[in-house]
Amino acid sequence: MSGDNRPIGIFDSGIGGLTVLHAVGELLPAENLVYLGDTARVPYGTKSRETVIRYAMEDARFLLSKNVKAVVVACNSAAATSMETLRAKFDVPVIGVIEAGVEQAMNVSAQGKIGVIGTYATIGSGRYETLIRERGAVSVISQACPLFVPLAEEGWTDNGIAMDTAQIYLRPFMDGAVDSLILGCTHYPLLEKTIGAVCGESVTLVNSAKAVAMRLKETLTAGNLLCVSGEGKRAYYVTDSPERAHAVGSRFLGEEMGDNLQLVDLMEFAE
Repeated sequence: MSGDNRPIGIFDSGIGGLTVLHAVGELLPAENLVYLGDTARVPYGTKSRETVIRYAMEDARFLLSKNVKAVVVACNSAAATSMETLRAKFDVPVIGVIEAGVEQAMNVSAQGKIGVIGTYATIGSGRYETLIRERGAVSVISQACPLFVPLAEEGWTDNGIAMDTAQIYLRPFMDGAVDSLILGCTHYPLLEKTIGAVCGESVTLVNSAKAVAMRLKETLTAGNLLCVSGEGKRAYYVTDSPERAHAVGSRFLGEEMGDNLQLVDLMEFAE
């Protein structure tokens, strides 16, 4: 293995961020990856801004204790509230799913008509809309799709229930209303096939997991931090229910997690 072989840290409030880890692993197979899912306190979206920032700081401190060279904020709720604080406090690159998703959507959009789907908390934060408008989009349409999360965790991603749910949620994006649609939740890539079938070929889906992986590669390359050869190792940590995390997490990864999942207590990383 050559280059900077320090690991990349990725955190989410739960196990959905494993879709981000999967995308990073596919794009950067030589990189060592450390994942933290704060399953004891999921979801972050129902918490106050101050609490989410505090949780995000603790998550980042844990990852930094593993000597990570970069931190990826895979949680949309944390990315909507905590990016400035994290970047001010820590001297490693901090990359968030929201900024990466917005950049990719603007790049692929032909008409500047952007759609965003996410949880109630993410859509309610307005962070996606603010960034999209700052980049000169013609229009932005947002829609919360909360039922997509349990469907993804249950594995009901391409059956009739998933299709019926998608058809209801995605009505605002029909008939040319948008030309690109950001999947603004780490669970949603599991429903990409169903969402794409409902939206049709005229709408380009933006997988935030893939977008943040590309942004990460650019950042590591620019900082001479890229690990350029070898086969990266994976380490997974959760703060509660490791058995469920293992069962559901393997679905999000698209492969078995193996024996690399450990339970961790974040209390020592609180201030």
